[in-house]
Amino acid sequence: MPKRSAGLLLYRRAGDGVDVLLVHPGGPYWAKKDDGAWSIPKGEYEEGEDPLDVARREFAEELGSPAPEANAASLGEMRQPSGKLVSAWALEGDLDVATITSNTFEMEWPPRSGRSAEFPEVDRAQWFDLEAARRKLLRGQVAFIDRLTSLLGPR
Repeated sequence: MPKRSAGLLLYRRAGDGVDVLLVHPGGPYWAKKDDGAWSIPKGEYEEGEDPLDVARREFAEELGSPAPEANAASLGEMRQPSGKLVSAWALEGDLDVATITSNTFEMEWPPRSGRSAEFPEVDRAQWFDLEAARRKLLRGQVAFIDRLTSLLGPR
């Protein structure tokens, strides 16, 4: 059975367009990667958990702020190149990215050193217009931008 994740695609209206909030993964493997490395805030869940509740929980853990209390619109589910299934919801709201504080994880670093280091799960968050978001997002999540565009309709 494939792993499953759930996340929120926070968006805000900006002039004649829309911006979306993306997060950059922390840790040494992602430190020098940019285009194609960003993600929606998301996390794995187990059978029996409510995916939308998990998406809200993961948003709070990765950004240090609760998700806005807005109605969430489903963007459906997508299979990632890894085989993982990701469900996403669009949520309108705003967040000051200068205030984010992420939870952390521990891993052996440097590799085979026997030493452990702690890293933030998310090292930064940023607002992107839709064109830039398509370039920044992991390949398997780009279609969520298209689904958001369809959901919001023409402006």
